[in-house]
Amino acid sequence: MWLLLPLSGNAQTRLQRFSFTRGLMGTEFNVIFYAPDSAVAYQANRAVSVRMDTLNAIMSDYLDGSEINRLSATSGSGKWITVSADLFHVLQKAQSIAQLSHGRYDPTVGPLSLLWRRAVRRKEFPTASQRRKARRAVGYRLMKLDRTNQTVKLRRSGMRLDVGGIGQGFAIDEALTVLHQFGIRSALLDIGGDILVSDAPPDHPAGWRVSLGSGKAGSSDTATVLLKNAAITTSGDTYRFLEHKGRRYSHIMNPRSGLGLHHFVQATVLAPDGYHADALTKVFSVAGLRKSRRLLKRFPGAELLFLENKTGKLHAWKSAGFKRILP
Repeated sequence: MWLLLPLSGNAQTRLQRFSFTRGLMGTEFNVIFYAPDSAVAYQANRAVSVRMDTLNAIMSDYLDGSEINRLSATSGSGKWITVSADLFHVLQKAQSIAQLSHGRYDPTVGPLSLLWRRAVRRKEFPTASQRRKARRAVGYRLMKLDRTNQTVKLRRSGMRLDVGGIGQGFAIDEALTVLHQFGIRSALLDIGGDILVSDAPPDHPAGWRVSLGSGKAGSSDTATVLLKNAAITTSGDTYRFLEHKGRRYSHIMNPRSGLGLHHFVQATVLAPDGYHADALTKVFSVAGLRKSRRLLKRFPGAELLFLENKTGKLHAWKSAGFKRILP
């Protein structure tokens, strides 16, 4: 859980602090930035909202008419489908992370994620035959991208794309680009705990102060990280899970098994941009502590804070970049 801490300092500046909140992508979207006046601030926020709504209409697999769902409907047709630049770019990024992680993140996981989301919501464990059927339509190698023509082909019938594990990070990267177009250089964007910041606030040059929770339900333990020009995201099963035959399954799903992780894990990723931070929390959660320490080398600029409990004992590990965490 992320908590934004109040900024301190009394530095005199011409810039004013503005804050906007709205619902988006099934969660809360917060925008905080410094601008010279309210006219610029409200214009910039409107432009950010328009951009985010556009991306949601493209990437959301919850919307029947979204571009990604229209693309999924062509699976197995053998046709190359021309898509928008936005959808092509997010699929390129998703495919790259899928390849580097050997499928621990997979943008074609839609049939399995649809099945698992329903299971968590209804508290009904999916049957083995349901999982087998869904798995047959999953595999990032089945998604072909043609960069020259900006086209996509989904090779197997029944495929369903799901970029939920990267889409929010991609969206806040794009939102920050919009703010830069208005000359806004000091900003924080937070969508459902995916946080991206640019330059430090004018009254706190060390960086934006963000509180990192312990990951334990009901715990008030926190630590603080100072951020500038970076993104940070955490994934864990603290509040969303499914219990079946005495075993607890996380809402975080392993694309290889089609089931939620069945031990406690919390991965926090610090990265240069939102889409890496967003997607890599899923990669490392699925990989586990030992393999994550090796995988981290494939993603330059990323840092990892990892908690795992497989045997009744909590294990913690952090890479060098998380030494910036304050007590």
